[in-house]
Amino acid sequence: MTEFLRRRPPAVLLALQGGGAHGAWTWGALDGLLAHGIRPAALSGTSAGALNAAVLASGWAQGGADGARQALADFWQALGELLPLGLLTVGQGEDTRLAPAARWMLQWATHWLSPYDTHPAELNPLRELLERHVDIERLRHPSALPLIIATTDAGSGALHLVRNPRLDIEALLASACLPTLHHAVTLDGRTCWDGGFSANPALLPLIDAHPACDLMLIRLSPRDMGPAPREAAAIRHRMAEIGFASGLQRELQWLARLQADARAQWWPRGLAGRIHRMRWHVLDGGSALQRLAPDSRLLAHGPLLDSLRQSGHGEAGRWLQAHAAALGQRSTAQLPGL
Repeated sequence: MTEFLRRRPPAVLLALQGGGAHGAWTWGALDGLLAHGIRPAALSGTSAGALNAAVLASGWAQGGADGARQALADFWQALGELLPLGLLTVGQGEDTRLAPAARWMLQWATHWLSPYDTHPAELNPLRELLERHVDIERLRHPSALPLIIATTDAGSGALHLVRNPRLDIEALLASACLPTLHHAVTLDGRTCWDGGFSANPALLPLIDAHPACDLMLIRLSPRDMGPAPREAAAIRHRMAEIGFASGLQRELQWLARLQADARAQWWPRGLAGRIHRMRWHVLDGGSALQRLAPDSRLLAHGPLLDSLRQSGHGEAGRWLQAHAAALGQRSTAQLPGL
């Protein structure tokens, strides 16, 4: 497998879903892909996916694959040390979850109070972390890996995309802005929330950003969410899951329709031709992550993050063992479901 990738290093479009602390699974998956010679052509990211994309691209600009791997490791390790979450959790590794008292306090605060009530000055520790680990000036340079960062206009619900020339720390904070926990972020005169409300992640703009024809979605949300829940907390969690998955599902269905229309043409050109030539791949962490406690998405706790990294790294290795030869040749997943 590794020899094949060394002989023919493929350029791959990477689409990175959001998922809070579960983004550490994506860190591991990216580390595994980079370690085996996968070359990112462009990246689209939402929320934690946007942070992973920006950190990877920043490290890549400084030191190629090794620089990107080191940058991701430095960022996630620093994030895991940022807050003393060990005092608020129970369990170990992938069994880590909020202690009952901490869960009750969080549910009460987010249900009855807004972040403008609980912390009016909005001291977001993620800002300083991003300033230390993301070189914005390098990412704005024309030679940088193309980035598509998704945010949501809170006034209209529309998708608002930020690309390299206008990228800044505010855009990354906006992409990861859960409105029950953080103040909205103003971008280009728009008040923006988490990009997962509108695209998780954006695929068509990624296809348009680079001529590479292999697109890999690194999925954190499960394709099959299971039977409808009956308990109040589980119902609220399922509602959030559906909300953050709906944008991707609509775009996949639209792309499938465009693909079918392109196949009906004798010689598809332009966007139809691009979609006709695309090869689709999925690195799926959703089934593994579904076993975790729902509140684990909020727990940037070092031991949990490292456990997720190992899981993602292992899955990337298994995927490459099975499918590396398909890159540049054929799809390993099919629209619309992927």
